[in-house]
Amino acid sequence: MSNLYILEHPLIQSKMSLLRDTSTGNKEFRELVKEIATLICYEATKNLPLKTIEVNTPLSKTKGSLISTEIGLIPILRAGMGMVEGILSLIPNAKVGHIGLYRDPETLMPIEYYCKLPIDADKMEIFILDPMLATGGTASAAIQFLKERGIKNIKFICLLSAPEGIKKVQSDHPDIDIYTAALDDGINEHGYIIPGLGDAGDRLYGTK
Repeated sequence: MSNLYILEHPLIQSKMSLLRDTSTGNKEFRELVKEIATLICYEATKNLPLKTIEVNTPLSKTKGSLISTEIGLIPILRAGMGMVEGILSLIPNAKVGHIGLYRDPETLMPIEYYCKLPIDADKMEIFILDPMLATGGTASAAIQFLKERGIKNIKFICLLSAPEGIKKVQSDHPDIDIYTAALDDGINEHGYIIPGLGDAGDRLYGTK
């Protein structure tokens, strides 16, 4: 079964409380999403492979380490885009692709409408980004979409998750690790996480 990492660092939990609050405006919401994504990424990248290099310091030569693999970020449009900038602040050389999936409001099933992946994505460590893991349908479909293109090294990063979404991803893709800042009570009849934070995309971009 895939590993589930719920990150309980005080900085993350403090920022998540502000993110949930209805009084938090769009500008602050965007900033918080970036900051939380950065903190989660720090944990999600702790096992990246390293290579040894020689470094010339002002005083002598020494050995150092560099990440030995390319990294790809695949935000699920549109809300996943809010997480990209924060992660790029840590990994500025990461390549960024996009997957467009939306949930049918009646069936709650994911529908694909766009895909653009980095060149040689199948050779990269790939991080799928989406603020919310609710029913798990969209996340599972995005993972499957990448696997069908030969991509194997995949992790899923979200800010908020529900047990239904975790169960769906773990059932469909037991090889995929999930990183999240919070595991909430569940989802309502409309597929929204409860207590949640509302619609992440609308709060990011000021839409309804």
